[in-house]
Amino acid sequence: QKKKLLEELGDNRLPYVTPADADFHQLWKTKYSKLIFRKSDTVPEELHQMVQEGFLTLQKHDCFFRDLVRIKGKDFVTPVSRILIGNPGCTYKYLNTRLFTVPWPIKGYDIKYCSPQIHDACKALIGLNDYLHIEAVKALQGQNLFETTEIKDTTVIDREQNFATSLTAKGSVSKDQSSCCAPEDDYISLKNRTSYNLTLLNYMDPLQMLYLKQEPYFGMGNMAVSWHHDENLVERSTVAVYSYSCEGTAVEESNEQKLKGRDPAVWHVGLKVAWDIETPGLAIPLHQGDFYLMLDDLNMTHQHCVLAGFSPRFSSTHRVADCSKGTLEYIFGQCELALQNLQTDSDSMDLSLKSLETAVVKQVEEIHNEV
Repeated sequence: QKKKLLEELGDNRLPYVTPADADFHQLWKTKYSKLIFRKSDTVPEELHQMVQEGFLTLQKHDCFFRDLVRIKGKDFVTPVSRILIGNPGCTYKYLNTRLFTVPWPIKGYDIKYCSPQIHDACKALIGLNDYLHIEAVKALQGQNLFETTEIKDTTVIDREQNFATSLTAKGSVSKDQSSCCAPEDDYISLKNRTSYNLTLLNYMDPLQMLYLKQEPYFGMGNMAVSWHHDENLVERSTVAVYSYSCEGTAVEESNEQKLKGRDPAVWHVGLKVAWDIETPGLAIPLHQGDFYLMLDDLNMTHQHCVLAGFSPRFSSTHRVADCSKGTLEYIFGQCELALQNLQTDSDSMDLSLKSLETAVVKQVEEIHNEV
């Protein structure tokens, strides 16, 4: 599809708009309405401080690693360094690479960290996770993607030392949300699609990169992350992204001729309708502490990319990962299933297979490959 689209474009470039363009908001409303953007001043300062200190702590302790991924049969090392933090036992798979969570501190698990600072960083991220969950619920209700006006999520409210509780006390979250009059199906769907079970943290310093890909369709400039749909998610679940660019550590205004519509010194998120050459794209600047939500099926119908600025940048990308086939418990279950075809001779104690039927052997080999 990419090759066909580029052949159709030839030397031309598709149009895109930024907030500086007069038709930006109209295009956003009509073609990108399930993208919700919030500036940093809407987020409690205390939360900003905790999360940003957490980012720097994880970097100081060398917790970020570039991943080896496979694209179309070829192996690549990602330009972005990452760490996965989330519910114990969860995993996340992208581009044929499976990451395992560093667990954040939740009730019922005795998790030991190598330092108190790592514990505090993970605790800050679960606070951000709770905050973004509440914002996603409000955004979905605000867009009438659910018929509910009130919601109660016990996974958030009951969690010990929950940062969202302190936000509620300050009035950041409506007290009306403490009662529930939602239809049960809506409530379960809303909960399933907004209860993030992990966050994939990203870090990149563009000035340390020898080469970055150029955005191919619109001429938007350097890309930190190419156009994609997020993988391995519960269907129609919301993705929340908190951005922290270390502004002030690099030149913020480019002296070079600016690309049309966007300052190449500033990080942006780019969006486009998937495999569409009629609808203009969006490029939205990301400043320190901004966050955005991709609601409902936006991740399926649209693609997004991350356009690099000049400053180093962290991001925390919260997801409802589909862990049905990605937990230790699941893998143990698969191993037990395979071992059911094994028998031990009572006299010699030799091992042998109970069945050599093709279907049975094939199933065992598939499990072997999966493990």
